[in-house]
Amino acid sequence: MTVALESITRYADELLENDNTGDYPNALNGLQLENRSPITGIAAAVDFSSRSIQGAVATNSNFLLVHHGMYWGGLEKLTGAAYRRVQKLIESDIAVYASHLPLDRHPTLGNNVLLARELGLEPTGGFARFENFFIGVSGESDIETSVLARRARQFAAAQDGDVRVSPSRQGRMTKRWAICTGAGAARDTLREASSMGVDTLIVGEGPHWTAVQADENDLVIIYAGHYATETLGVRALAQHLAERFNLPWHFVSAPTGL
Repeated sequence: MTVALESITRYADELLENDNTGDYPNALNGLQLENRSPITGIAAAVDFSSRSIQGAVATNSNFLLVHHGMYWGGLEKLTGAAYRRVQKLIESDIAVYASHLPLDRHPTLGNNVLLARELGLEPTGGFARFENFFIGVSGESDIETSVLARRARQFAAAQDGDVRVSPSRQGRMTKRWAICTGAGAARDTLREASSMGVDTLIVGEGPHWTAVQADENDLVIIYAGHYATETLGVRALAQHLAERFNLPWHFVSAPTGL
C-alpha cells in the first residue's frame, strides 16, 4: 500500500492539533522536508540524526517521524554533517515530519500520558503549563516512592537507559505525582509542583541544582532519562498512522545515554 504525502501529513496535523499548539521556535512542527514519491513505510525515532536516517533507509521507510526535528539544535549551515544528512534524505527520497509539544501533550498518544501508564499511574489532571495548555500530567496515588522508582528503572532499562533519583527517606510514600517528560525538571516546573502539593516529580532529565532544591522542599524527583521517556510518543503515533493508512512501521533505536 502507498499513501500520498499530503494525506498523511494533513491527517497528522489535525490529529496533533498543530495549528492550536504553541512550541519553541526551532520545533517547526509538521512536515519539515517533503519527498517525491508516495509514502510506503514509516520510521519513527526520537531524534533527527544520521542514525535515524540510516534506520529509515535500512527499513525501506520513506516517511521519517521524529520528536526532535531537523532544526532542534538551532540554525546551521548546510555543510559537513548537516549537508550529508540532507543529501542522504534527498537521495533516498525520505520525507521528515516532526512533532514536539503537540506529541508530548496528546491525550492518548502523548509521551506523558503513556509514561504515566507505563508506571501504573492514572492521570487525573495536567501539569507543566506552557502558554494556554499543559504539557504533562498529574494525579494521586498511594505507592511507595521506591516502588515507583523501580518501575521507572525497569522501563528505562528496556530503552537502554538509566534512572537517577533525588534523595529520599526509606518507606516514603508518593501521594501526589506529576510527570513532564524530556527536560522536565526546571525552575518553573518545580514551582508548579510545589504550588500543587506534588511530592514526587517524574521527568526525563534536569540540572544538578534541581535535586538540591527538591531535597530542601520534601520533593523527590525521578530522572528517568530524556531519551527513554520520549520513545513512547513516536512509537504510538507511528503505529497509529500505520494502522490508519495500512503501512508498515519501524522504530529506530538510537539512545543518547541521557
